[in-house]
Amino acid sequence: MALLEGCKHEIELVVPVEEIDKETTLVVEDIRKKAALPGFRPGKVPASLIRSKFASEVRQDVLERVIPKAFRKYADGEKLEVVGTPSVVDVHFHAGEPLKFKAQFEVAPNFDLRDDYRGLTVPYREPVVTDEEVEARLQALRAQKAEYINEDPRPATATDHVLIALRSLSALEGGELNEKEVALELGHADTMPAFTENIAGMEPGDVKEFTVDYPEDYGAERLAGKSVHFACTLNTIRRKEMPELNDDFAQDLGDFKSLDELREAARRSIYAERDNAARQEAHTAILDALVGLYDFPIPQAYVDQQVESIIESRLRSLAGQGVDPRTLNLDWAKLKESQAPRALQDVRASLLLERVGDREAIHATQDEVDSEVQRIARQEREAVASVRRRLEKDGTLGRIAGHIRTQKTLNFLFEQANKVEPPPAEVPAAPES
Repeated sequence: MALLEGCKHEIELVVPVEEIDKETTLVVEDIRKKAALPGFRPGKVPASLIRSKFASEVRQDVLERVIPKAFRKYADGEKLEVVGTPSVVDVHFHAGEPLKFKAQFEVAPNFDLRDDYRGLTVPYREPVVTDEEVEARLQALRAQKAEYINEDPRPATATDHVLIALRSLSALEGGELNEKEVALELGHADTMPAFTENIAGMEPGDVKEFTVDYPEDYGAERLAGKSVHFACTLNTIRRKEMPELNDDFAQDLGDFKSLDELREAARRSIYAERDNAARQEAHTAILDALVGLYDFPIPQAYVDQQVESIIESRLRSLAGQGVDPRTLNLDWAKLKESQAPRALQDVRASLLLERVGDREAIHATQDEVDSEVQRIARQEREAVASVRRRLEKDGTLGRIAGHIRTQKTLNFLFEQANKVEPPPAEVPAAPES
């Protein structure tokens, strides 16, 4: 076996004449059963006539049987972990002679895992939650439970909550915008200033035309970067009434006996959100550090598969946003080439994590997999048993177990890591006057 490059090898194999003759006899018999030639009943055509009339088909079928069998026998005997499908070249196949061919193939990388995966240096700052942030979270909960009371007709102020009807008078992609009831908080950061400026002073029943200039990065694509002329009708002015922040409010929200319990739950929730984000950043740093310690060849088949996975994920994301990838005129060759470096990094990290998981005996437990299946069933509002059968059938259950194992391995490396204070975030320089 000769090493060509990286994980790619080449071997020349020889198949004895006896094996060729045996497979040829089987192929001829298979064709004979199906062949229909004038003057012969099906299955009664002489073998010699089959060999001459179907010589090309016999040759091809024999090669398709013999070559994979010979290669599998060699790979199994050498205990090779072959990746992808071998490429067959230099085939020499002549009557009465042994079959000779070369097979080029990739094998899974073989590398030694050292102990330096423990104690990797990663940035991590334990989150701090202030009392002010907790109170802000409680106020947000109050706002979610707020009630809106219709007020008697009067001129709207620049801080009112209002219900309006809105109809576009400008041409818009997708047709006219015509909303019968839109809730706005005038003066709020999420409300375009033109609405506040023009609605302030209107009374319920008033109709007014005005233009709104939307920024390029506006969330609604059909409005982004457009100047739209609207006809706006003020329907109602409303007063926002917030519930009192007390024990009754906490009890209405869930399993909280008091406001203090709710306050502590809010603190824990904020902490968990920030800690999760900080750990995700640390996990990325762990993978970068781990990959930086090892340099071993990666099979191109692994990289190609990961490139396909990355692109498929992006296409699904675009489809989820309502974008048809076929309309984007993508250069698929350039797209795949651009993703190759990231795919190589991903594959190397995955192989290293798998090796660490093996050494540390980290696995997904049945309870952990069951818990994830139950979560999916709740989310999709299906019976757990039917979801499990579907996930088993399409192979997703195995991927779930693999994802759980990966996360547990990353958590293990995080616990073993040397955590350092991350550098302060850079503050953009003030523009020169």
